[in-house]
Amino acid sequence: MGLQKCSGCLSCLLIPLALWSIVINILLYFPDGKSSYASSNNHTNYVWHFEGICFSGIMILILAAVLVILDRDTFFECFQSESCTRTYRRFISVVLSLLGIAFSGYSLIVSALSLVQGPYCKTSAGWEYAFKNTAGSYLMDPTSWSQCTEPAYVVDWNIILLSILMVLSGLQILICLLKIISELRQILCGNYPIFVQPAVI
Repeated sequence: MGLQKCSGCLSCLLIPLALWSIVINILLYFPDGKSSYASSNNHTNYVWHFEGICFSGIMILILAAVLVILDRDTFFECFQSESCTRTYRRFISVVLSLLGIAFSGYSLIVSALSLVQGPYCKTSAGWEYAFKNTAGSYLMDPTSWSQCTEPAYVVDWNIILLSILMVLSGLQILICLLKIISELRQILCGNYPIFVQPAVI
């Protein structure tokens, strides 16, 4: 019973993480708090991958909602027995958790690539990716950030938000892994059979 409650809590934890991912990704469209850069498409191309809005956001929200429903004892009744119902539900939960890892992993990778590339900003040479060829070394050299004159503090803005997005995605991956371990432990060590037993006449 304790493991079941723990598994249900893990599913619920995905919901606020997904909501925060959506919020953080939306903020990336408004550097310096202005909407004019979004309308003129003057920001990094990676934000159009919708990693936080779609993948670690909406998709994780949908998966979390289904997982929460599967964790409830009042879900559907199996045609054979309650033990059969729980077993199949746990298999479905494992599959959904694997999908969750894929979605969050995509968001983590895209956010990391965007962070390494650096922001699209205005420099003395015009609008460009000022740190594209630095392989991310600019992150350790704050003095170089002044190359970007517009939007104001865009480098800080990108680093903070993308780092948060990466942390959120990483937590989602960790939760999904713990969810898989919990469900597999219940399947392999639980008190109910994995396969439906034929009825004895």
